[in-house]
Amino acid sequence: MTEVTVTPSTAFAQAEGGGAALDQVFGMSIATTVLTIGLLWVAYLHRTGRITWLARVGDVAAERLHRPSWAALPLVLFVVTILCAFFGFIWDVSLHIGRGRDEGPLANPAHYFILVGLFLLFVTGMTAMVLPRGEKPGRAAVRITRSWYAPVGGILIAGCGLYALIGFPLDDIWHRIFGQDVTLWGPTHLMLIGGAGFSLIGLLLLEYEGRKAREAATGEPVRDGRGMWLVRCFAFGGLIIGLSVFQIEYDFGVEQFRLVLQPMMITAAAAFALVAARIVLGPGAAVVAVLFAAGVRALTALMVGPVLGAPHNVFALYLGAAVVVELLALTPLIRRRVLFGAVAGVLVATVGMWLESLWIGAVYLYPWPTSMWPEALAMSVPVGIAAGACGALLARVLRSEGLPRPAIRRTIVIVSVLILGGSTANGLIATVPENATATVALTEAGAADGRTVTADVRIEPADLVGDDPEWVSILAWQGGPGLGNGFVTDRLERTGPDTFRSTTPVPVDGTWKTVLRVQDGRTLTAVPIFLPADEGIGAEETAAPETFTREFVPEITLLQRERNFDHPAWLFGAASLVVLVCSLLLVAALAWGAGRISRYAGGLPAPAEPDPSPADPKPTAVP
Repeated sequence: MTEVTVTPSTAFAQAEGGGAALDQVFGMSIATTVLTIGLLWVAYLHRTGRITWLARVGDVAAERLHRPSWAALPLVLFVVTILCAFFGFIWDVSLHIGRGRDEGPLANPAHYFILVGLFLLFVTGMTAMVLPRGEKPGRAAVRITRSWYAPVGGILIAGCGLYALIGFPLDDIWHRIFGQDVTLWGPTHLMLIGGAGFSLIGLLLLEYEGRKAREAATGEPVRDGRGMWLVRCFAFGGLIIGLSVFQIEYDFGVEQFRLVLQPMMITAAAAFALVAARIVLGPGAAVVAVLFAAGVRALTALMVGPVLGAPHNVFALYLGAAVVVELLALTPLIRRRVLFGAVAGVLVATVGMWLESLWIGAVYLYPWPTSMWPEALAMSVPVGIAAGACGALLARVLRSEGLPRPAIRRTIVIVSVLILGGSTANGLIATVPENATATVALTEAGAADGRTVTADVRIEPADLVGDDPEWVSILAWQGGPGLGNGFVTDRLERTGPDTFRSTTPVPVDGTWKTVLRVQDGRTLTAVPIFLPADEGIGAEETAAPETFTREFVPEITLLQRERNFDHPAWLFGAASLVVLVCSLLLVAALAWGAGRISRYAGGLPAPAEPDPSPADPKPTAVP
């Protein structure tokens, strides 16, 4: 029986398998520092009145969007920023699937788009904070100095951008300690995508602050035309995209966690974003938002796949969930915002996900089996209720309707975080069967692109795989340019109670990593078919002879082959806890920002603020 070689910890001292080369780390740090100093200098010159061009650019945006410059210019910048980062992100994931790990952060062209996008995200928030000069940008603005106030939305966008940017150096440190955890759900990876995704909430709040400030300046409500209504719908579509990035592994067909998590994540994104969109913008907004999101995702998939020659991806459509929300909004329940959100969440998690499953079954590699639905509903329904209620709270802020009492709204947010965390934790529970094996007989397929084979598989014990598993498949990935752009998946055909057969040839040479994967309920396991020798991580080759029998192992040891498991158990948990705390602080900051804006900018009387006293040189922040 061939064994899989476990990577020794000493191998991760090499930059190739355990972090970026130091010259690239230093180069990126120096470049970022220089750019930051330059931008801070521009901000100083603007704040002191020594330059006027930034204000003039802001005035042009303000005239076009009918918002103050400190809201209008960041809105324009944000569109460029988030599209740049999202394109880079999809391309980066696709490159890793097709080609494996990078030679370094600067060797991957997609990283430039991500870095520029995230840096500009931070700049966008700072622009909103820096632009107001000689004015208070809305009643909810936070005092920075005695004469400098910053809009809450700008602070939140800058905070999200900074949170994402911090993920880059932390990611390198993470890889040096724990190796290359080749998964989107690595803790530092979640910082990168989470900061960008949640920044959409800050954008919606900033746009609202700008609208209310304009109303206060003109003394009459802002009446936007159809064009601005579409722009605001597109902002909610962007929120859908931002919240859907957590599902990207499923979109590419290389999910490393149980399939039951996918409908739960779709439910969370749909219930939160679509409930808020429908309440804020009225009939049709939820449908327009998902059509915009689908258009952006389709264009990005086209660019990354056929145009750039990387593995293609599909995406959740969300149209069924949008229709469900729109229909429910035709009832009187729409007037009871939080209850509407909760009921909409239930319908999204049930009817909406059933409609979504039709799309999943048509375009995804792994449709949702009937056997998965009981657990999926048990996870998705509570998450849908929580996400819908939170979406309704955001909508009440953006409609100047105020929020429920602090005890109620805080309870909703805290319970929602606990529900989402508990459901995610349940979805991450996976078991590996003991004394289970797969006997594989390979038949040469004779393809031109290296050695390719078909497989006949017998699994023991015979009852390991039930009648309706999530998948029994062979995954071959990271093979580089050529066959399938470096990515091939074969869903095996069942030929007996414990036997399966290939439906397409798979590669077993070169740099390909080819594994047999099984997921059935909580069982998530795999068997190596072929793994190349890898000097960068000190791994030997796992050959693919004509016939072999191998034990099932934890799938993570194969799909995350570059990961280092030779460290104290508490270290990974402690590091993950630090990232979790940072993430919770980001959620708390967004909740604080929404609450502050509702309290001060939503048409309610603003509490009096004490004038700054010369005797007290320290600025006093508005609570």
